[in-house]
Amino acid sequence: MPKHWRLAPHDPARIADLERAAGVPSLVAHLLLSRGIHDPADVRQFLDPKLTGLRDPELLPGAAAAADLLYQAYRAKRRITVYGDYDADGMTATAILVRCLRMLDAQVDFYVPHRIDEGYGVNSEAIAKLAEQGADVVVTVDCGICSVAEARLAKELGLTLIVTDHHQMDAELPDAAALVHPALPGSEYPFKGLCGAAVAFKLAWALCQRVAENKRVNERMRQFLLQAVGLAAIGTVADVVPLIDENRILVRHGLQSLTAYPTIGMSALMRQIKLHEKHALECEDLGFSIGPRLNAAGRMGQAELGIELLTTESEVRAEKLAKYIDELNLERQTLERSILRAADKQARERFDPSRDSALVLADHDWHPGIIGIVAGRVADKFHMPAIVIALDKLGVKPGVGSARSVPGFNLHAALAECSELLESHGGHAAAAGLRVTEANLPAFRRKFCDVVARELGEGSRLAELFVDVETTFSCLTQRTVEQIEKLAPFGHGNLRPVLCASEVRLTERPKRMGGAGRHLSMTFDQAGIKLRAVAFGGGDWEDELAAINGEMSIAFRPVINRYRGRASVEIHLADWRLDSAQ
Repeated sequence: MPKHWRLAPHDPARIADLERAAGVPSLVAHLLLSRGIHDPADVRQFLDPKLTGLRDPELLPGAAAAADLLYQAYRAKRRITVYGDYDADGMTATAILVRCLRMLDAQVDFYVPHRIDEGYGVNSEAIAKLAEQGADVVVTVDCGICSVAEARLAKELGLTLIVTDHHQMDAELPDAAALVHPALPGSEYPFKGLCGAAVAFKLAWALCQRVAENKRVNERMRQFLLQAVGLAAIGTVADVVPLIDENRILVRHGLQSLTAYPTIGMSALMRQIKLHEKHALECEDLGFSIGPRLNAAGRMGQAELGIELLTTESEVRAEKLAKYIDELNLERQTLERSILRAADKQARERFDPSRDSALVLADHDWHPGIIGIVAGRVADKFHMPAIVIALDKLGVKPGVGSARSVPGFNLHAALAECSELLESHGGHAAAAGLRVTEANLPAFRRKFCDVVARELGEGSRLAELFVDVETTFSCLTQRTVEQIEKLAPFGHGNLRPVLCASEVRLTERPKRMGGAGRHLSMTFDQAGIKLRAVAFGGGDWEDELAAINGEMSIAFRPVINRYRGRASVEIHLADWRLDSAQ
């Protein structure tokens, strides 16, 4: 769908003042001001965040009590089970605590629920099974803060339950031996945006201090914690939490740690996908290469192999796991493309995007582990809330659905209004999951679309692209773009800057590239200055762009392309329009 470009306002005088005071290019000063950074001292801290800026783990609500309990269990040689989750955040969180406890020679194992058979979070059957198998202490990571009934069962079975989580809490909290969460009621922890892996990292850090009997840990623990920063960075980026405050520090230094101190498994995975050849890892490498491969293991029902990769000390086993997980990701991509094609076809045949307020798509042949990705892509493409449902092939069990929203629409609240037609539902404003019987599907589709139509006005149907600043190709020197790169890590809460330029021409017909020709490669010219451009996922633009003879405006993200020791400026095309259409 066409996008409305919203250009950020700017104050030339303030830009010039910050340019002089901070010693940065005008374009960078503009971008810093748009992020609310106007003091030169804050600029230096933002551009060069120190690892020492991480808060003491003792300050994290519940971390001290949980570390005490784990230390006592370790000393008493009690059996500890880390109960994780099947996404990349849950896997890295699990790996951090398992690696920490193994380093201390504690009796530790891990459990991760099967995505399709068990679903997200702590379940009573698993708790009973762990107790039967001899677990003494169960510590959850990236889950458990809403598991009231399961905590009650754990207590009845004599288990010591420690809950570490970062998700939204219900009114009633579980009765556990310790709760670790950055937003616990009554706490004054200043940053609530940590992911599950970051919370696990803080707990592991606090435990190391107890074993060392000092705030300063020994060299072995220090090396472990540096590796753990790398794992926490993966979880942070993959879970799409805001890259500000402590998250910015974790990711900036985690990228360096993954290069300098990778675990055996991470080293094998990076070799498998050729990341070891890069000059330096970037946030996008975590979000688009490493994270999706770990998530693929979970989506295909084999999350335990992802955790094993992150925790193994065998180079031979690591190589096999890295290769297998990379193959799982290829299988996931094939399934995703197939489901996306079918969902797109169904959307065009059964729904009218100009009339219908939402898309509710369903099929018996769709894989329940892949539908979340497809729902996100469909919601982005049509700019409307989308629900993609994998129906049970036999029609016996409820269909499993994943929902993704658009800005301004609360999915969680909408599904609550439709709850009488659903078997279950959960999630938050932007993403949610549900179960619905095939018999109730038509009524649910009508009710959900009615709710969306009521809550979303017609103006909300127009997609928006936020543009930081208009510029010219002549301003995009290598020095300036390298300065822009210092605003990294980029991600949720600190998006890679989007610039725009007008009076631009294509020098030749765009060429498709990548798997199935999904991407485009082209070269743009503005006043004699040429820049190579790549449109990721823009393969469908090929014929439209090739038909343009005149000038156009483009919105793009500038990057430094490093290849075989050479660095050059290129742009990633975000959108385009004819100059006459402005």
